[in-house]
Amino acid sequence: MNELEELITDWLTLPDVAERLDVEVSRVRRLVDEGHLIAMRRGEPVVRMIPALLLVEDEITPHLAGTITVLRDGGYDDVELLTWLFSEDDSLPGRPIDHLRQGQRGEVRRRAQALAF
Repeated sequence: MNELEELITDWLTLPDVAERLDVEVSRVRRLVDEGHLIAMRRGEPVVRMIPALLLVEDEITPHLAGTITVLRDGGYDDVELLTWLFSEDDSLPGRPIDHLRQGQRGEVRRRAQALAF
């Protein structure tokens, strides 16, 4: 988990995400359960938190859910998935999450599919 802590410095609690998305906390839990967002247990006391960069303004980062699905189908667990999204990739260049936040899913999705197989 230490590598993840270095890669992701800004986290939001589920109530914070609910406020940003203007939905109930139960809806945020469903979004996590359905694979639209990823939550990790962290902090003191331990609570479920979501990396802030998975949101753009008041919505979920475009194309995030599809990318999560591709990586999970390829056997990635949530820690591996977040590590990949937030790690620099010289072939992009940059971090996959930054490309998704800009609405550029093509290259990110191709790399995710290549990793998954």
